[in-house]
Amino acid sequence: MIERMTQGDHEARETLIAHNLRLCAHIARKYTVPGCDRDDLISIGTVGLIKGVNTFKPGSGTQLSTYCARCIENEILMCLRASQKRKGEMSLQDPIGMDSEGNEITLIDVLGTDENEVHGQVERQVSLQTVRRLVGTCLRGRERTVIEMRYGLLDGRAYAQQEVAARLGISRSYVSRRR
Repeated sequence: MIERMTQGDHEARETLIAHNLRLCAHIARKYTVPGCDRDDLISIGTVGLIKGVNTFKPGSGTQLSTYCARCIENEILMCLRASQKRKGEMSLQDPIGMDSEGNEITLIDVLGTDENEVHGQVERQVSLQTVRRLVGTCLRGRERTVIEMRYGLLDGRAYAQQEVAARLGISRSYVSRRR
């Protein structure tokens, strides 16, 4: 089968994959990844198996099953590392417990605000950080100060043209041109 696969026989490749699927299940049993059940790990291992069959070189001195086992393990370990990176992250819809009636309680329920409002606040904060960064890098001196004061980028309060002009000792027309 390996020889036929190296000659481009697609059916031989499919047969090699199908005959080694039990290897995925065997290896997946050794691992526990948070957020993945055994079927998910077998699926992830199957991706590794397919990669292994596709990249196997027959004259390398390694058996196909040994090479594929390593590819399956690598794929599962990559998933494990990714789950470790996400370990501290939490979604607003993640369950955090149960109420007295046995219903799941999510973080958004505890916050007591409308879900869209929370998402809107997060988006506004991210946008505000981006605007602050851009204003800080693109504008200098008095122009930067005028924009920051007019749009509340300094202390969250948007100042009127008159206030900005008075504080900076400039004309209102100069302030209005910087908008």
